[in-house]
Amino acid sequence: MARCEQVLTSVDGVISRMRDLDAVLPARDGVAVFNRVYLTVTEAVDRHIDAGRFPDARAAITLDVRFAERYLAAVDAASRGRQPPACWRPLFQYRRHPGVRPLQFALAGVNAHIGHDLALAVVDSCRTLACEPADLEDEFDGVGELLVSLEERIREELMPGPDVLRITDPLTHLLGAWSLERARDAAWTAARALWALRRLPDVAGEFADSLDTTVGFAGRMLLTPLRD
Repeated sequence: MARCEQVLTSVDGVISRMRDLDAVLPARDGVAVFNRVYLTVTEAVDRHIDAGRFPDARAAITLDVRFAERYLAAVDAASRGRQPPACWRPLFQYRRHPGVRPLQFALAGVNAHIGHDLALAVVDSCRTLACEPADLEDEFDGVGELLVSLEERIREELMPGPDVLRITDPLTHLLGAWSLERARDAAWTAARALWALRRLPDVAGEFADSLDTTVGFAGRMLLTPLRD
């Protein structure tokens, strides 16, 4: 497999940015809710890299950093009064809405990051490493397994208790309508399509814009206020 010898920003750099955000954002802020759970999984990726659990540490670092950079770029855009990508706009628009539950904020962030950013991060990584998406499949799968653990953590920590979450609760229906596994599979398909279209920049741009819009629409549904 072709690998680039370029020295990359360490995962510690993006972890530091997320910790800084965690320190300044109000705990109930919707972006803060997502940031906390994403920080947890990024720290787990860092530990796995240090323990040699990825077949290619450089590829894993590249993918993880390029992935995180897209979220951090959205945060920077919003903080400077600019529009973040469409997939992130619902979370930033509803981040302080009292009728949106913490679990919804977390899932909306995961939806934006997996549904849109992950595919583009694979393409970014292929360009950085001068490789094909197939060369990153092991690293993609390894990070994906940790993302599944992220969803489990979200549900364990943010899921209301059984006395609150009833079968008739709208949140139950929202949870049943979204799947991280499906989103991850779709991200891999989208990454391969974008890579195949790289020599047709106009078509690739239209595809990426459509993906951004579609994921943003799903995020808006996930953030439907469930109480006043």
